[in-house]
Amino acid sequence: MRWNWQQADWPHFTYDRARLQDFESQLMLGAGLLFGAVRHLGEDDKNQLVVELMGNEAFSTSEIEGDILDRDSLQSSIRRQFGLSSDNRQVSPAEQGIAEVMVDLYHTFDAPLTHDTLFAWHQMLMRGRPDLRDVGCYRSHPEPMQVVSGPIYAPKIHFEAPPSDQVMAEMDRFVSWFNQTGPGQLSPLSGLTRAGIAHLHFESIHPFADGNGRIGRAIVEKVLAQHLGQPTLIALSDTIRRNKKAYYDALEQANRHCAITEWLVYVADLLLDAQRETQRRLVFVIEKTRFYDKLRGALNPRQEKVLARMFREGPDGFKGGLSADNYIRITRTSPATATRDLQDLVNKGALVRRGERRYARYFLMLGE
Repeated sequence: MRWNWQQADWPHFTYDRARLQDFESQLMLGAGLLFGAVRHLGEDDKNQLVVELMGNEAFSTSEIEGDILDRDSLQSSIRRQFGLSSDNRQVSPAEQGIAEVMVDLYHTFDAPLTHDTLFAWHQMLMRGRPDLRDVGCYRSHPEPMQVVSGPIYAPKIHFEAPPSDQVMAEMDRFVSWFNQTGPGQLSPLSGLTRAGIAHLHFESIHPFADGNGRIGRAIVEKVLAQHLGQPTLIALSDTIRRNKKAYYDALEQANRHCAITEWLVYVADLLLDAQRETQRRLVFVIEKTRFYDKLRGALNPRQEKVLARMFREGPDGFKGGLSADNYIRITRTSPATATRDLQDLVNKGALVRRGERRYARYFLMLGE
């Protein structure tokens, strides 16, 4: 099988611009509405939104690759790097590394992309990985770089990247293209089109021994931030995580040729979904602020602990709702105290109860 990088027209991607115009307009309109809403937040709420969105992205981009990290540790690390108060908890090298990538991307989105930028991101991501020979540099192993699945005796090859000895030349060309197609540069492209091409081009080269997916998604966020003039905080990885199969299927199909209209349409839908998810999380942060304003001084420590735990689950909350048993486990209190606390939260308008007795479940009362 011949891959896209083996085609005569590589890397000159072709696509139908007309099919993308409406997506481009929707993306820009949604970004304007989102940024307008964020401007109305107070400084503390804005900081909290940034930390939560970045923490969720760090968690999700890692989970896509099979690494399950701790959300609270990620947020704690991000808060420290922003100079905000944190609980100073211990974090693993993997959590520290992806948090550093996210914060660096936030601060340097408008800077040109360089090999050194990519090497630094890779060094951050691979912290605590003594099993890798090539860290903070492009891969050098002689074996084929393949994306495979299935049993070891009958693997399915989804993609094979260029050999390691071609990577530097390919990345020279990619970095040059990236910097020439940005806003105000020699050959500017629209944001959505540039984001889709950048991700596919980078993933097709697969320049690192590990971490290509996480860095490739960071590149998409860098593109969007450059075109919007500020960090996007878009829930890209979180949206991909919820339908990983569609993401990998679309990428696998796009890796076979240089005609990429369908890939760009997929990316457009993905980014618009991610933008809507970011909007939903923004509304959630605003409602959370109003919720605590209404209940300030009216909660005991047990109730505060449980509500904080529920809010950490995000807009979707506890799957199936909070039960009395959940309350007892979180607070380590007695069944009688849990019953009184939960009824008190219902009476104060903090929770709504659905069901009765042992089937009762409690949900946050938001937007009221």
